[in-house]
Amino acid sequence: MLPVRPISRLSRQELADLNAFCMVERMRSFTKAGVELGITTSALSHAIRNLESRLGIRLLNRTSRTVAPTDAGEALAKQLNKGFSEISAGLETLNQYRDKPAGRIRLNVLSDGARLVLAPHLARFLSAYPNVEVDIMVDDQIADIVEAGFDAGFRYGGTIPEDFVAMKVCDNLRWIAVASPDYLKDKPPIEHPDDLLELNCIQIRTGQGVIMKWDFDRGDERLSIDVRGQVCVGETALGIELALADVGIFYCPEQRVEGYLSSGKLHCVLPNWVSLDDGMYIYYPSFRTPPRGLRELISVLREGMLS
Repeated sequence: MLPVRPISRLSRQELADLNAFCMVERMRSFTKAGVELGITTSALSHAIRNLESRLGIRLLNRTSRTVAPTDAGEALAKQLNKGFSEISAGLETLNQYRDKPAGRIRLNVLSDGARLVLAPHLARFLSAYPNVEVDIMVDDQIADIVEAGFDAGFRYGGTIPEDFVAMKVCDNLRWIAVASPDYLKDKPPIEHPDDLLELNCIQIRTGQGVIMKWDFDRGDERLSIDVRGQVCVGETALGIELALADVGIFYCPEQRVEGYLSSGKLHCVLPNWVSLDDGMYIYYPSFRTPPRGLRELISVLREGMLS
């Protein structure tokens, strides 16, 4: 069994195996954990087997499709994650002695946030801070960023859990309904949001798993329409591509389709009816001091995105 002794006396291999176990437990996948750690699945599986052999207890239950911790594995992972978090915090304190921050930032980002916020400004940040590495997971499903090991996440304002620090990183977004000219050419005039109920709309499933209602505002009027359609998507990019392919009407932030609107490939279906959203926020745990690199990234994004 692995001797119980201070972490300073653990061998490099023992520390690596414990870290590997934490990654597999967090990702619930040897393949995904291997990608994160930069090693092969077979090497990772071998490391976990060696760790279990030294400890004399099974830590993970494996099937051909799933990986889940045993009760002992779950208890160990909980304690190890606290320890590795303390190590990360200790290393982060070194940044106060540097002219510029260094280290790795892990971000969980909605696809809209990746395209609208990160893509236009990340290059400038990377150039200004060459010793900071940014690991971005683009994911339209709502994730527990603490459990998954991310430093921060990007979400729309109304979807951020409590007990997190949230900072706005872009101006309000205008949500509009769009469709291709070929889809619209044989359809009756669309003058009111209720007219959408008679047309094929490309539905959107949110990160919480529910189908999104389409909100429209005109002056003091506010409507929320439960549209119907033949297809439902979980990301904006696919919905836009389907709208371009004449499948139906799609609802998205105007900024995501500005180029298609300018070129005439898409038309705004109800130009007098739009919905203003609170915009995109970056958020991180309130109980954790954010890495200096993350603080600098937030500053760059807010400077570039907020008017």
